[in-house]
Amino acid sequence: MRPSSIAPLLMACLVSVSPFVSGSALAADKTEVAPGARAVFNYGTIHHPVLAKGGMISSQDRIASQVGADILARGGNAVDAAVAVGFALAVTHPAAGNLGGGGFMVVHLKDRGETLTIDFREMAPTSADRDMYLNEAGEVDNAKAQFSRASAGVPGTVMGLLEALEAHGTMSRRQVMGPAIKLASKGFTASRALTEGLNSARKKFAADDSSIDYFVGIKSGETWKQSDLAKTLRRIMQDGSDGFYAGKTAQLIADEMTQGGGLITLEDLANYEVVIREPVRGTYHGYEIAAMSPPSSGGVHVVQMLNILEGYDLQADGHNSAAYLHKLIESMRRAYADRSKYLGDPDFVDVPVEALTDKAYADRLRASIDLEMASLSSDILPGAQLVPEPVNTTHYSTMDRFGNAVSVTYTLNFSYGSGYSVDGAGFLLNNEMDDFSAKPGSPNGYGLIGGEANKIEPRKRPLSSMTPMIVMKDGEVVLATGSPGGSTIITSVMQVALNVMEWEMNLSEATSRGRIHHQWLPDRLALEPTINEDTVRILRGMGHEISNGPDGSTARTILGRVNSVGQVEDGYIAGAADPRGPKSAAIGVD
Repeated sequence: MRPSSIAPLLMACLVSVSPFVSGSALAADKTEVAPGARAVFNYGTIHHPVLAKGGMISSQDRIASQVGADILARGGNAVDAAVAVGFALAVTHPAAGNLGGGGFMVVHLKDRGETLTIDFREMAPTSADRDMYLNEAGEVDNAKAQFSRASAGVPGTVMGLLEALEAHGTMSRRQVMGPAIKLASKGFTASRALTEGLNSARKKFAADDSSIDYFVGIKSGETWKQSDLAKTLRRIMQDGSDGFYAGKTAQLIADEMTQGGGLITLEDLANYEVVIREPVRGTYHGYEIAAMSPPSSGGVHVVQMLNILEGYDLQADGHNSAAYLHKLIESMRRAYADRSKYLGDPDFVDVPVEALTDKAYADRLRASIDLEMASLSSDILPGAQLVPEPVNTTHYSTMDRFGNAVSVTYTLNFSYGSGYSVDGAGFLLNNEMDDFSAKPGSPNGYGLIGGEANKIEPRKRPLSSMTPMIVMKDGEVVLATGSPGGSTIITSVMQVALNVMEWEMNLSEATSRGRIHHQWLPDRLALEPTINEDTVRILRGMGHEISNGPDGSTARTILGRVNSVGQVEDGYIAGAADPRGPKSAAIGVD
């Protein structure tokens, strides 16, 4: 990236939320975003990232970002900050921040020159079976698969965060968990965005008395205290993983399951394991990509799509032009078709990662794309040329002054999970079992199609779209990023990465630009409201069906909430929180 002229910064700087910028119909103004046209950051742009030398946090919640920034200011590293933010979000962002869910972490350790991934995805209980969500007619019972205690997988968040801290952090559990415990016990001021979210979930909470007690009736501006959650956090701080997977908390979880027909037992909790995996790796015009490996599908398909797009002269099209977006759509269509057949838990199925991310395979896929007309998804078969592989999640990124970076995406699946809470423990249960293929060929809650590779099996981890990712150039981190958004996560992350790598936008501009999404089936294109109307008209003329909602509506939608940090010149770290998130914030430490 190119040098920047940077003014002095305050110790803690909050990101400004800028308006979206739309793309032109045929070709963007090359002088605006083409490589070499301007520095990565200058004050003549609309979108300004936060800049600091002491470290950077970008998350979906301002309070949690400040917790992470404080950890960095006290000398902690990026892993310490990531763990602190994860536990803080469990208090301040209950829609997705969690103790009762799971996720993925990508960690870059500068001094060791190593990038690794930590899989703390939920696991199916030992009593789970392939047909557990089918009714007497052999059809999927979505109420049971999505809104019951039986929809919960064994949580992994607590063990994942603690193992990251023990292996790569520098601080104690007391130091990194203290802020979250204080937020839960002493309380914090509930924002309007928080209370509106809780109020929107009242119907979901109504099925469970504990959830009503914990989450209904919170008013904007009042101090919200969560005493049961504070006690659970203290047990974890004192006893580590045993404070959650054994002892009182484990018994509370098991009792909740027994009471409501759930499947998780004390034995399931005791046998949960975190897995350290090799990242999926790729390259794009000199950039090196390290992203989450299966059971995440994100890393595989971001690399697959970038391989296809690398063979085009995208600069000739212009950013977010119809020609450019058409190429993105067709790469998305082919990647999601492969996802439906090949992706699953690599501990149970052979996932052909190398074949799917091979550039020669991308060449064959690219050759199948008509640059003038849309493909029909019905004509795209998973792996046909393969040679022998609601915003309800949250993402945050951290980077320290030493060059270490962490990218974390974790979730309860739907917003507020299943809506059921663990009575006496103060936290919500996930409904991640819906991410399995309850019936091969049937869509899940996000409309994604799955097959045999993702069928339900005991102790298996469900396929995920979560895509924490780190991008490097010449050994330096230029982007640590990820997003919530269900099936739209993969495409949101890919477009932000392209904005940085292909178009050399600063992080704030790269995050704010309009996005699109296509996932093979259903065969329709989703567009954000800032995509130019002439561009939309041209895409329709090329045969793309534009229908954003599940009801077939054409109303525009918002895609993802990408929170990123990255390295710019002269030792400054940039951060950008997605303006699509009402509580999002990037905070730097100087």
